[in-house]
Amino acid sequence: MKTDSAYLMASAAGALNSVNGLRPISRTGRPSVLCFFPGWLTSELPLQAIAVQAAGTAAFASAGALRSGKGKVGMALTLASWAGLGALYRTSTATEAALETALVEGLGEGYQRRMAPAFAPPANVALTRVQIASPFPRLRRRYTANHDLPYGDLGRRNLLDIWKRADLPEAGGAPVLVHVHGGAWVSGNKEQQGNPLMAHLAERGWISVAVNYRLSPRGRWPDHIVDVKRAIAWVKANIERYGGDPGFVAITGGSAGGHLSSLAALSADEPSFQPGFEDADTSIQAAVPFYGVYDFANRDGTAHASLEDFLQRVVLKVPRVANPELWEKASPVSWVRPDAPPFFVLHGSNDSLVPVEQARSFVRHLRGSSSSAVVFAELPRTQHAFDVLSSVRTLHTVRAVDRFLAVARSEHKQADAM
Repeated sequence: MKTDSAYLMASAAGALNSVNGLRPISRTGRPSVLCFFPGWLTSELPLQAIAVQAAGTAAFASAGALRSGKGKVGMALTLASWAGLGALYRTSTATEAALETALVEGLGEGYQRRMAPAFAPPANVALTRVQIASPFPRLRRRYTANHDLPYGDLGRRNLLDIWKRADLPEAGGAPVLVHVHGGAWVSGNKEQQGNPLMAHLAERGWISVAVNYRLSPRGRWPDHIVDVKRAIAWVKANIERYGGDPGFVAITGGSAGGHLSSLAALSADEPSFQPGFEDADTSIQAAVPFYGVYDFANRDGTAHASLEDFLQRVVLKVPRVANPELWEKASPVSWVRPDAPPFFVLHGSNDSLVPVEQARSFVRHLRGSSSSAVVFAELPRTQHAFDVLSSVRTLHTVRAVDRFLAVARSEHKQADAM
């Protein structure tokens, strides 16, 4: 193939991917899955994508590809791609304002004044050039203090890691975050996800606990939530020995982890999810689910078109019509209640794996029932799994979560003192 033709094809692919990052070519059916990965990388790393395309353009130019008509068309497509990538970067920087708007809407004007001074994060700290340019920092090595601690007797699927700052006092009474990984209930582990948030909170004096749990198809529902509950019970019973405060435990997770963390937060001490440890404390003081699945039963038609078939074949292993109660009990929205803990729900408007409509519906149900705060941030032009990378958007997001948790922790402490 001639270099000008190769450059035209590469430029067209780059432009198409920029379009997919701005707005997924499909958010339904099988094509939506194919749109996810390239759209995820492009929307979270637009500056890096420009750098890659610029390097490729320079290489083609040195080979003479830009002298022909095809080369000039390719250059026009590249410039259009860069314009789209620039728009994606501006959107990611605007995430800070979108998150603050969500916090004000959910917590009220002047919510910062409700933070205890000792819990309040520093304000107006600008991102550094290093942070913007380096989306893959080595966070696990820096903050993992205890690796592969068993919380149950089922081998590696019942292990957890503890993240904390090296100088955190052993008897410090630090707040605790439990992180539940995603992976469609069939894959993933505690090392892969949530690292930017856990590292940020560890630096702020928190203890983060990343947990494994049994996976399908070997595991059968409700094995997944039983393991998450068992991990929470372990944290409540043991985290004080590592410097944590068992009286304030928040939970988070993305995708399947968003589903499991929400379900755990809403079903505290539920005996059917705690076989053999029914009396253990599994209460949660705040929940921060990312792009979760909230309704297996799909009562309002907001789920991905392929979800029901996948769940009945792989996870629940029974058709919904054959056991509707099982599907209802597996849905966080079924557990919404007046005494739910505070929630901060985050979802991307471009999510092509879990429709944002799931989050909107869940938030409506929460706000209609819960007496606690419910914050909802629908992040523009944001794909599924955005927080896996330490991107500009993620860095703004973890700071917003820090502010939400500072309010939740402050009000929890105030309530305990009364």
